[in-house]
Amino acid sequence: MNRNIDNVVRCGAPSGRALPKLWNLRNLRPHMSRKYCTSLSMLAVVFSLHATGFPADPPKSERRVVIVVWDGMRPDFVSEQNTPALWKLARGGVIFRNHHAVYPSATMVNGTALVTGIYPGKNGIIANHVYRPEIDPHHAVDVELPPTVKKGDEVSRGKYISVPTIAELVQRARGRTVIAAAKSVGLLLDRQPDVGTAKNCVTLFAGNAGLRARSGAPDSIPAEIVPSITATLGPFPSGHLQQDAWTTKALTDCFWKDGVPALSVLWLGEPDLTQHESAPGSPASIAAIKSSDENLAAVLSALDQRDARGRTDVFVVSDHGFSTIERSVDLRKILNDAGFIAKTEFNDQPKPGEIMLAGNGGSVLFYVTGHDETVTRRLVEFLQQSDFAGVIFTKEPMEGTFALGQATIQNPHGPDVEMAFRWNDSKNKFGVPGMIDADWQRKAGEGTHVTLSRFDMHNILIAAGPDFRHGEVDDLPTGNTDLAPTILRVLGITAPQKMDGRILSEAVVNGEPATAGLKPETKTIEATKDFPAGRWRQSLRISRVGSTIYLDEGNGTFTPK
Repeated sequence: MNRNIDNVVRCGAPSGRALPKLWNLRNLRPHMSRKYCTSLSMLAVVFSLHATGFPADPPKSERRVVIVVWDGMRPDFVSEQNTPALWKLARGGVIFRNHHAVYPSATMVNGTALVTGIYPGKNGIIANHVYRPEIDPHHAVDVELPPTVKKGDEVSRGKYISVPTIAELVQRARGRTVIAAAKSVGLLLDRQPDVGTAKNCVTLFAGNAGLRARSGAPDSIPAEIVPSITATLGPFPSGHLQQDAWTTKALTDCFWKDGVPALSVLWLGEPDLTQHESAPGSPASIAAIKSSDENLAAVLSALDQRDARGRTDVFVVSDHGFSTIERSVDLRKILNDAGFIAKTEFNDQPKPGEIMLAGNGGSVLFYVTGHDETVTRRLVEFLQQSDFAGVIFTKEPMEGTFALGQATIQNPHGPDVEMAFRWNDSKNKFGVPGMIDADWQRKAGEGTHVTLSRFDMHNILIAAGPDFRHGEVDDLPTGNTDLAPTILRVLGITAPQKMDGRILSEAVVNGEPATAGLKPETKTIEATKDFPAGRWRQSLRISRVGSTIYLDEGNGTFTPK
């Protein structure tokens, strides 16, 4: 065991190079609470050996896949000036110009959808912050924190995420994987560390101590790993840009020391964290974007140095887009002033009809104790007559709402009501369009996401490598759920079940061209409700390619008589 650990973490000389420039998308992302963002002070590594769960062929012997995630990157900031390395990569690969996040447009939701190919309602991660009384009866929980994941696995018998991730599938096919994440989302990307045939697989993330996925397994991690990395790279830094650079070097200089594995995921925290503290388009956020580009350049340089570019497919993707907060809405105060009993924590046993609010920035989840129908209906009607509600989803059918399933978030643990805040396309002080109302956790003028704004729901995807066409633009609707099936396809691995995402065959060498039967369909659905004082109307625009659906945007308004 110690010999394997040493092989994984032995670091070499730095291999990165600093390069301080993609397109303007016709359709143009909080993630973690501030208290948690500032607590990422400990390095955790989960070193895992994985079991074969079903028959599978090994990955194609020469093929490698590298995913680089730029957290919160908007398509309209990709340019030759801002992102020269990404710009050059895109010109030699495929630009997916109509790419989508899943709703809610949040990090943990999209990270899980990206690595499972399954919609949020079915994979189990439906928001960054949720209320699961069997996990914590008193508070909404951050879904990616180690205590939450551990308890979630215990109560679900190891099915906190209900389907395997691509890392697990590659490992079960006897391929090596490496997850290196500057943020805690890394814990969700590889969920079943059991002893098995895939050796030297590692998950690295910034946060608290690691844990084993299955109930009853040890919580400890091999202590030898942390000193082995920090001896060369130093301790995990506190600055956002420095955390990304550190994590990139851990990947290229340590985990790739003895060769590039079948699957590597590098999750950068920028420009998300800086955009939350400032806003999209601010000088600091542009600097963060350039920093992400430099880290991408270091990854590409490391592949070149290992003579691996010719057999490696590189995906650069963001989890979601981003907006600027026009108004911060204190829903707890507003609802309590209106006669509801709305809380963000329960000090005692919750009483029937009390409402737990789980704020997610641009969306709020409402859990009505006992699923009281009268309280739920009154809540929905109150929101419909407000000046901040955008789109309202409900577990049970109600006039003027959409079902949770229409947003692919229907889940046994789902809320009674979910509301995306209203948005508009006006510009912030830096001249960047996309303004939203948001929950009480951030201030006006700061950046956040998780609405159904097109600026939150549209994100970047570029793919380049031996399996992809060169110098092409794909205008078909695509989404984060499409990465998993496409990656398994290029690795020659068969998934154990049909995924919700589709293989991006129109972009793959020897795949179907976009004109060969891939007919996109787009429709707009509406829901209305009349009140004595006016009319509520909400809409949701949905695109479809085959059986895969993509949410383009949605909004709503109350029009007084």
